[in-house]
Amino acid sequence: MSLFLAKRFATFLATLVGTTIITFLALEILPGDPARVILGVEAPDSAVQALREQLGLNRPPLDRYLEWVSSLATGNFANSYTYSVPVDELLAARLEITVPLALLAMALSVVMAMTLGIFAAAHHNRRGDVAVMGVSQLGISVPNFWLALLLIVLFAVHLRWFSAGGFPGWDAGVVPALKSLLLPALALATVQGAILTRFTRSAVLETMREEYVRTARAKGLTRGQTLIRHVLRNAMIPIVTVMGLQFANLLAGTIVVENVFALPGVGRLILQAITNRDLVVVRDVVTLLAAMVVLINLGVDLLYAAIDPRLKSSDV
Repeated sequence: MSLFLAKRFATFLATLVGTTIITFLALEILPGDPARVILGVEAPDSAVQALREQLGLNRPPLDRYLEWVSSLATGNFANSYTYSVPVDELLAARLEITVPLALLAMALSVVMAMTLGIFAAAHHNRRGDVAVMGVSQLGISVPNFWLALLLIVLFAVHLRWFSAGGFPGWDAGVVPALKSLLLPALALATVQGAILTRFTRSAVLETMREEYVRTARAKGLTRGQTLIRHVLRNAMIPIVTVMGLQFANLLAGTIVVENVFALPGVGRLILQAITNRDLVVVRDVVTLLAAMVVLINLGVDLLYAAIDPRLKSSDV
């Protein structure tokens, strides 16, 4: 088990280092001069050159990369070109929206998938199974940004149950804040929930065909008892892995949905930073998202080991 954790932690560090290198190189080859973008196209060359020196853009790329990585390691974030405040302050305010949004979307996705997936597996090849598979296929086919627009038209414009966008802030109360995140979370959760529903159905059906399940039924356990005591625990092993990957997708999906609903989260911040050529914000946000994805995968591996007892006695 200790070797298992050591390998996963080494993978975590290697992925982070690789992410910083790729992100820095990608931003280096992008066309455009951040100093020129900040001052405008009509700014004199002398002013642009002075700003480049002030921002450190005239230094060798290797020096700037090493300085950036060391500042990340020590938590000493640089100032944003656009907002003139440390990037960690910008991220802290945006994460208060993006993380709850992703968690709410994940919760909706899991509830949807576990309910419909188990129901479809229990009614295999019957009307309920066919109906669930049809609805899930429709959910997979709908882009989340288009679904977000439909939700705004239905619930905000016609029914007026929710606002069309914006975030009142957590100071306004938990209920108003969560209410403003519900439609974006539903737009994110529909596609991921549909995918997870089909995967849950397949995993449960595959587990129900195992010999130990037949043995449990032969001992007198009802279908429901067998499903809860024997099927779900073993079926959850692959499902948990997919959940971890989906949560990473939800974090990436917030970039589009946050802009549709005008939510001031990380997704909207990175889009504005790309538009303004604010390289400091872009590289820090991308690295943060990559770190969160890798941490989620590490947590999934640990949960996988907790669910599967075979990993506890092995060093896989």
